[in-house]
Amino acid sequence: MSRFVFKMPDLGEGTVDAEIVAWRVQPGDNVTEDEVIAEVMTEKAVVELPAPVTGKVISVAGAAGDRVPVGAELIAFETDPAAAAAEDKVQTPATKEPARSDKTEQVAVKQPIAVRKGRVLTSPATRRKAREAGIDLASIEGSGPHGRITRQDIDALIAGTGPSSPRTPATVAGNVDSLQPVQNKVPVDEVEEIKIIGLRRVIAQRMSDAKRNIPHFAYVEEVDVTELEELRRYLNSKRAAAADQLAYLPFLVIALTRALQEFPDCNALYDSERGVLMRYRAVHAGIATQTPDGLKVPVVRNAQDKGLWELSDEIRRVSEAARTNKASREELSGSTITVTSLGKLGGIVSTPIINAPEVAIIGVNRAVERPMVRGGAIAIRRMMNLSSSFDHRFVDGHVAASLVQAVKESLEHPAALFIPD
Repeated sequence: MSRFVFKMPDLGEGTVDAEIVAWRVQPGDNVTEDEVIAEVMTEKAVVELPAPVTGKVISVAGAAGDRVPVGAELIAFETDPAAAAAEDKVQTPATKEPARSDKTEQVAVKQPIAVRKGRVLTSPATRRKAREAGIDLASIEGSGPHGRITRQDIDALIAGTGPSSPRTPATVAGNVDSLQPVQNKVPVDEVEEIKIIGLRRVIAQRMSDAKRNIPHFAYVEEVDVTELEELRRYLNSKRAAAADQLAYLPFLVIALTRALQEFPDCNALYDSERGVLMRYRAVHAGIATQTPDGLKVPVVRNAQDKGLWELSDEIRRVSEAARTNKASREELSGSTITVTSLGKLGGIVSTPIINAPEVAIIGVNRAVERPMVRGGAIAIRRMMNLSSSFDHRFVDGHVAASLVQAVKESLEHPAALFIPD
């Protein structure tokens, strides 16, 4: 037997350490080469680390939430070089299977991951919750997009109401009028402590830094999107696939790229270390996207060069990639201005927090029909508010308001979006 030490790898340019999100193995477990042993997180992405060797886990460094420097010991294995060499000798590359230890049955029970077909889609937090509850994720059909397993799926299984443990409707004697809502009795002094780690910790830190360091200037304007809605519905009627339907977002991004040509100060990044404001000609639009792991901002690059349908498809693609943890590091960084929308939950007004080091963010609120005075008469119009925030250190109030007014004008006369400047 020999001891093999696996050190924290360099996971990207500028990375000096990584946070442990979850351990998939513990000391005493037997693992096979390439089996996922841990999930770690840099400032840019969550990465699954595979076992470099086949062997028995001797020790692991740190717990979930701890940061391990690049090059420091992460995990140690006890390996049997002779057994590995003998197995390599008798198996051809085409038929070779992962090496197994003497405790085959124990490995099968402790490491169901090794026998799964394909990667289970879920968040690191959900994986950890399932592991702590002794639930095999491979046996669950998730309710999320593309079969993604959500926290609610795990909670339902633990509560005995999930697919593998259906709840039988209760029978209640007596008159139907006497039925009372069934309530679970929970101790009033019960407290659940949740350690803030991984992506949620990064989000919390960035939000705090942005709000602490950036003097936000908020500006809200209402937009008459009646004509835009008519155009949107007409264009959607020409597309057979419901999944390809246009939303408001691609129209907004096109209007924004037009307006930013006149107000380039809003399409910029502030390098605080150098004290330099970098204005961009290209518009790399960040699309704020809610995911099971928290808020992510995938990027549509060179939005100014894309047509309506191309832009719509790209927004849909990067957003879905972010939700399913398939977005690359490049797709999650490099935006020059962010747009955010709560969709049907958009409310009337919001105060979005700037995605530093950007200097502006444009928010979309819910579109509703309201009575409006138009030409001296009351008419029903479809209205939508734009709630935006700007870094007041570099974007004056007049410039911020002028940008939003330019976007408003384009959205209220959507045909003009398709006329060359």
